[in-house]
Amino acid sequence: MKRITLLGATGSVGRRALELVSAFPDALGVEGLAARGSNVPLLTELCLRYKPRAVALLEADAVDALARALPHPRPELLAGPKGLVTLAAETDADVVLSALVGSAGLLPTMAAIEAGRTIALANKETLVMAGNLMTAAARSRGVSLLPVDSEHSAIFQCLQGHNRSEVRRIMLTASGGPFRQLSREGLAHVTVADALNHPTWKMGAKITVDSATLMNKGLEIIEARWLFDLRPEQIEVVVHPQSIVHSMVEYIDGSVLAQLGVADMGIPILYALTYPERRPCPAPALNLMEVGQLTFHEPDTEKFPCLRLARQALVRGGSAAVVLNAANEVAVAAFLEGRLRFTQIAEVIAEALDRVPARELASIEECVAVDREGRWVADEILRLQAVAAVGAR
Repeated sequence: MKRITLLGATGSVGRRALELVSAFPDALGVEGLAARGSNVPLLTELCLRYKPRAVALLEADAVDALARALPHPRPELLAGPKGLVTLAAETDADVVLSALVGSAGLLPTMAAIEAGRTIALANKETLVMAGNLMTAAARSRGVSLLPVDSEHSAIFQCLQGHNRSEVRRIMLTASGGPFRQLSREGLAHVTVADALNHPTWKMGAKITVDSATLMNKGLEIIEARWLFDLRPEQIEVVVHPQSIVHSMVEYIDGSVLAQLGVADMGIPILYALTYPERRPCPAPALNLMEVGQLTFHEPDTEKFPCLRLARQALVRGGSAAVVLNAANEVAVAAFLEGRLRFTQIAEVIAEALDRVPARELASIEECVAVDREGRWVADEILRLQAVAAVGAR
């Protein structure tokens, strides 16, 4: 049996992973759970059902509430960022599934790598922020980084049994989000409810907004560069609204291999958790006769500048991707709170990239420091915008 420590237990990926644990009780078990702590009733239910040995929550008050809700004997309870790092490094798990949203996954994922745990990676921001450091640490410790994002899992599967030197390019597919047919003028009037209405995938609010701006695909470009050791020009994005082809690899002889499947995160999650085995996933089978037509077209980077900004950050290198991610998280949070228009998300990110000089990063501590600086700059941009808006009234 593979024992799993799950970072991000209450998110969409975490909940789907736990459904798979329930579906394969002979093959999968839970060693540890981690979450932000905003849903204590759900965490209580998960602890009673899956019986983890340890639980870590970012919010200290949530730890106290969970302690009161659980009967004895209860799991070891850990609090704050240090608690997540301890859980990731010290619980005796075979696989650490990193599914926390955003930069919160950086330190615990690195701690798990340094402890020699196999990583099932659903938190793309960790490689966006520290791809060089993460992959170097994984290589030195013989740790496998198994992708969970449907696109990167597709690439990983298409590369199996092939020589990486024979890869000409990879093509990451994108649904295009809910606004792919909306005019540039129409984007100025997008509401939070509009942005959260994804046509294909059911995800958390931050990731759903990233999908709508195409920043999610931009982050995936950076993640793919580090996961598969590719040059930036070898990574392309193709808009594929049906979300059936999850990504493709083109080889130097002109052959293109693709991985197809229904839009169910259970498939890549299960593959990562049971690799190198395959198990019958409790997901609907793909019926191409019902799907009918599959279409592909280029993304519009003028309408969706976040995709262009992400690629620029990758080419610039060093700390640029850290700033990109930090500013994006701040801007998306402001949009969700109604303090920023949809089209201003990219504007905040672009200004933050201009204001924070790119530099090389030699440690995770430097990544954390740049992340803090990027957030401060993005918050300052928002503050000045708010002051200007009041002055214009």
